[in-house]
Amino acid sequence: MEQYTVEQVALRLGLHVKTVRAYVRDGRLKASRIGRQYRIARRDLEAFTGQPETPTPERQVEASSIVQIDGIDRAAMDRLATMLMASLASGRHGVRVETVYDPDRARLKIVILGDLETGARLFRIIDALTKD
Repeated sequence: MEQYTVEQVALRLGLHVKTVRAYVRDGRLKASRIGRQYRIARRDLEAFTGQPETPTPERQVEASSIVQIDGIDRAAMDRLATMLMASLASGRHGVRVETVYDPDRARLKIVILGDLETGARLFRIIDALTKD
């Protein structure tokens, strides 16, 4: 059973902490007393507000990066792109990788979108394969 502190309820409802405590003392908001503090059950908060409590969405952290490599020939670009795609083939991940090669400028752009851990792994691969 999910429970909230008076401070958490005040923050969720946009009220002052003293107002929430007054609601509890008046019996308008049901709460349990633990030591010197109140705890408000999720279902009691929902009953008080008349609305189901929307769960806080899980935090997601993502990155969008563009890596540009100049002076890379077609064969090296193919090797690098193959290594990146192969590293993503080994399991579930939240990353998209796209490559764009300009043969006239010998320029490769790698677009990486997604989670930080997999993105960091891809950066290490790129770094290792582009060192002279």
